[in-house]
Amino acid sequence: MATKNANKKVKLAVAGRQTKWAPIWIILKKYGKGKKVHPSVVTRHRRHWKRTKLRVGPIKETKRHLG
Repeated sequence: MATKNANKKVKLAVAGRQTKWAPIWIILKKYGKGKKVHPSVVTRHRRHWKRTKLRVGPIKETKRHLG
């Protein structure tokens, strides 16, 4: 059975991965061993909990009564 708020969990998981810099092996692979480059150069989206909000609201449930 699927979870009730699967879409919200997926959005939060993606946003959680966007809070980190690129790994160091990506820098070595892209620029080589002798080049000093900050990991922010490779990272496309960088997110901070205080600066940018996700705007993921509560789950909207259908009303269980007819009137």
